Amino acid sequence: MKLIIGLGNPGLKYRQTKHNFGWLVLDKLAGKNKWNTSKKAQTKYIKTEIANVPVELIKPLTYMNNSGLTVAHIARNYNLKPEDIIVIYDDLDLKFGSIRIGQFESAGGHNGIKSIIQHLGFNNFIRFRLGINDELAEKIPAENFVLTKFNRAEKKLLDQIINNCTEAITELLATDLASAMNKYN
Repeated sequence: MKLIIGLGNPGLKYRQTKHNFGWLVLDKLAGKNKWNTSKKAQTKYIKTEIANVPVELIKPLTYMNNSGLTVAHIARNYNLKPEDIIVIYDDLDLKFGSIRIGQFESAGGHNGIKSIIQHLGFNNFIRFRLGINDELAEKIPAENFVLTKFNRAEKKLLDQIINNCTEAITELLATDLASAMNKYN
């Protein structure tokens, strides 16, 4: 079993914001499958298979800064190792359209990742960092920027970026981390 967690915030006002990039990728991975809700785990989830690997797609409903509560609860229930946990999230340090895959040391200032590291007690889970930085990022505070919607030019590229990310996830599950990194970083 692999957990694939997309980070985001619940609620309509956050739906198409940059901070919900992880949820947008999960929606693509989910296809026509219906999301279930667990109040106990504070999540929306789908159990399915990708590349013949059983996965659980996870959308924490705890808001970004408390994502670790949900992730740790589910990871402990399945007794998962770090390499079984894949987290997809927006990254302000990367230019819009960039994808960086790997196991990274720090949270890089991302509060959702900080929460996950704090609650799991380790940092070497697999990460898909999706770049959101653009010309507006330098003009407004980061906490406001991540809650902006994708601009017109970004929306034109969004489907391709999401497709690249889902292909990279499939590559990771079908082969290994090194292969996904070599093809999609």
